[in-house]
Amino acid sequence: MLDKNFVDNMFHVKGKVALITGATGALGKAIAKGYGLAGMKVMATGRKEESLKALCEELKAEGIECAYSVGDPAKEEDVKRIVKDTVETFKEINVLVTAAGYNSPKSILNHTLEDWRVIIDADVQGTWLFCKYVGHVLVDQKKGGKVILVSSARSKIGMKNYTGYCTAKAGIDLMAQSLACEWGEYGINVNTFNPTVFRSDLTEWMFNDDTASTKFLTRIPIGRLGEPEDFVGTALFLASSSSDFITGANIPVDGGYWAN
Repeated sequence: MLDKNFVDNMFHVKGKVALITGATGALGKAIAKGYGLAGMKVMATGRKEESLKALCEELKAEGIECAYSVGDPAKEEDVKRIVKDTVETFKEINVLVTAAGYNSPKSILNHTLEDWRVIIDADVQGTWLFCKYVGHVLVDQKKGGKVILVSSARSKIGMKNYTGYCTAKAGIDLMAQSLACEWGEYGINVNTFNPTVFRSDLTEWMFNDDTASTKFLTRIPIGRLGEPEDFVGTALFLASSSSDFITGANIPVDGGYWAN
């Protein structure tokens, strides 16, 4: 029923439990902080305990309820343990965000099979494993849930030396669409959002290279590169009840890159 109470609460996420992979990266950290400031409980995960511990200390200093669990998203036993740790710590899971990822740009002629496997394992296998084991929890809880997979604008637009990364992100888009078909009956929404270039340790050089940034900006109608905080609003929207009728979507958060 559309009334004031409905409108006032449609973006309400306070008290929800979010498991965030790649939480110490630029994007994962922004989402973790955004969720926490909105009142969500955050389970952060990644490969490096020192970075996770520092992140949780930073979030707790702002009054955010946070815990962490260390593990490799591409290793099944690690994923099972992280999901178990989350449920033991917070009693449930309501939102999964897969922000972990990896790229190693290189010509296919110079790529090794191992190079390929590292990209696919980090981007596709890790996402699939977390969807599988968090999915068990969400189905068993019988309360629905939100699964948000971080993809890329490169999932639908190829790029030189990106045969691994573009293929991996295209797979994530289709994974979300397939899971949307599987999990609709359980009230679980599965979507991706697809960023273009945003500021991080790996891309900082572009922000300081006038030639590179100017060339790339010819494809960005908004007229600037992204910042990690540009994605927090979309992540909050997809975690809230305001997105209950959206599933299987690949949402560009790209300054208009797909439109140009």
